[in-house]
Amino acid sequence: MNPSRIALQLYTLREHCRTAAELATTARKVRAIGYAAVEISGVGPIPEAEIVAIMKGEGLVICATHEDSVTILDHPEIAIERVHNLGAKFSAYPYPAGIAFDNPAQVSNLIRKLDRAGAKFRAAGLKLGYHNHAHEFYRPAGGATILEQIYAETSPENLMAELDTYWVHRGGGNVVDWVARLKGRLPTLHLKDYKVNPQGEPTFCEIGAGTLPFPHIIAEAEASGCEWFIVEQDSTPGDPFVSIKQSFDYLQATLVV
Repeated sequence: MNPSRIALQLYTLREHCRTAAELATTARKVRAIGYAAVEISGVGPIPEAEIVAIMKGEGLVICATHEDSVTILDHPEIAIERVHNLGAKFSAYPYPAGIAFDNPAQVSNLIRKLDRAGAKFRAAGLKLGYHNHAHEFYRPAGGATILEQIYAETSPENLMAELDTYWVHRGGGNVVDWVARLKGRLPTLHLKDYKVNPQGEPTFCEIGAGTLPFPHIIAEAEASGCEWFIVEQDSTPGDPFVSIKQSFDYLQATLVV
């Protein structure tokens, strides 16, 4: 894995990105750790031009974004304009807010809107991905999972994947198999490790500190054409900057060639 393709999802540091001043300090720390790029999500209401200037000033590429779920589905042109303004090529539908996956009509409507929005992103020279959680592995009436339905019923040209390794595993999927299944459709990958705490409860952890086979995952992702490997940790046991450094150091020492 090329170290210049290791990015950080800023949602991990959302409590340190609320203002432009905080974002600038955060960006400086992220670059000093060694990250080459960031995915914009969870930052405060900062003008897009200011975000771009901050990242450029620290030598960080904006590789991707997350945009509001409803905006993507109902007003994709607004999301497209923001992604263009941030200078990114990729964006992702972050969360199926308000969608009941046991309601076939709602699922069909979501899939239809994702495909339509993705077509508009494609026409604008961008790529829209779907960022999964665990509940897309719900299997209605013993049939295909919701995640399988989403990719089967949308055009590969319109809807990409932003697979999240933690949530695939927690949902009962095999991460390596899913990465291989999405070959040619996986430009961005969320690297997020999984472990259980002493009470047996699933929890987030630093890359390399959990149970996921990242050497195999990343090798398969590279074979699948993945362009950006994006570290994310939804919650950390202490200072999040310590956690993101631990994850980067693991990737640098173990997987960079």
